[in-house]
This record gives sequence, structure tokens and C-alpha cells, in this order.
Amino acid sequence: MYNKLQYISQGATPDEQWFNIQTALDNGCQWIQLRYKNGTNMELSALATTVKKHCEQYAATFIINDNPELVKQIDADGVHLGLQDMSVTEARSLLGTAKIIGGTANTFEDIEQRFNEQCDYIGLGPYRFTTTKQQLSPVLGTAGYQSLLSRMKTHNINIPVYAIGGITMTDIPELMATGVYGIAVSGLITLQDNKKELLTQLNQQLYGSF
Repeated sequence: MYNKLQYISQGATPDEQWFNIQTALDNGCQWIQLRYKNGTNMELSALATTVKKHCEQYAATFIINDNPELVKQIDADGVHLGLQDMSVTEARSLLGTAKIIGGTANTFEDIEQRFNEQCDYIGLGPYRFTTTKQQLSPVLGTAGYQSLLSRMKTHNINIPVYAIGGITMTDIPELMATGVYGIAVSGLITLQDNKKELLTQLNQQLYGSF
């Protein structure tokens, strides 16, 4: 099954992106989502090719944000699609059934849509305000996750849900108790000096007895 911890990459340049991703992988991160909005297609393609090779060395899952065509071109593991991106149906048609397709959701209606589209996991959020993403959807908080996960259960919607958006270490026990499958983080890993210690603690929290 999927790793419970996703790292969503940060960096204003290809070099910054690569440094952050490489450091996360070298210190035990097993799932990378490449999110690089600033570069040219050529820069993104070159970066993705390099990241894919490094992910293969660590047997880590490699997802690309909002670019199914590049996933197909370099044979990455899958794609993550926002609500305004290509539809899951179109991406599935392009990539086939073997690739992972994740989708963003904020409301129960979004969750139903993603489930009906048969995406493989949902990135549900934001948990709290975050500067990582522009045009932020309404913040959910713990109560929002409790409510949405409960409604999913009632409606027999069974799909892995990752919490996302401004999550800190102290949030994890409470979040996992809501029934989410895992978490997706960006700044928490990028800004941490001792990534090995952080990733060890994150995995202990995520794979502990919740």
C-alpha cells in the first residue's frame, strides 16, 4: 500500500528543488510529489528525470503535480491533480490503470467527485492556513476532517485520504485519529535542519498505534 508520508517539493529554482528533494530522499522520505510551477517545460522535464532516477535508487514513489503528459514521457509513478487541472478520467485515459492518480478535495462534494472518478487517493485540505499554495480553499481544521471522514464512512466511500496544509508534528496524533490515511507536507520537511531526526519522528507518529 501507499506510504503514509508524502513530501511535496519546494524551491524557486531547479537547483533548490533538487536539493530539497535529494535531502528528503537521503534522509528516509519514501514518497515525493514534484511541485514546481515556476520553471519552463524544459527545466521541469530535466528536473523530473533527475528526481525519477534518485527515487528509483531508494525505491521511493515519484508523483508529478498537474502534468500527466510528463508522467507518461518519463514513466513516473503517477500524477496529482488539482480541482482545476485535467480531469481524472482524461488522465486515466492518457496514463492507463497502472499509474497512480491522486486528486485534491476540500468539500464532501469534491470527495464524492474524486471517488466517482476512481482516483487512487485524495489530498484533503487545507488543515490550516499555509503560504505554500495560492488561492487557498477554506481551512478544515480537525473538526472538518472528523466530519468529512465520518460522512465518507456513512456513504461507503473507501479511499485513502491524506491531510494537507500547514501540518506540524504536534498535529499528527489528532489528525490520524480522524481516520485519515496519512499526511502530505512541504515546509515541515523543507525548513527542518535535522531531516533525518524529523523523518524518523514523523514515521513513528504515522505508523504508531492510532
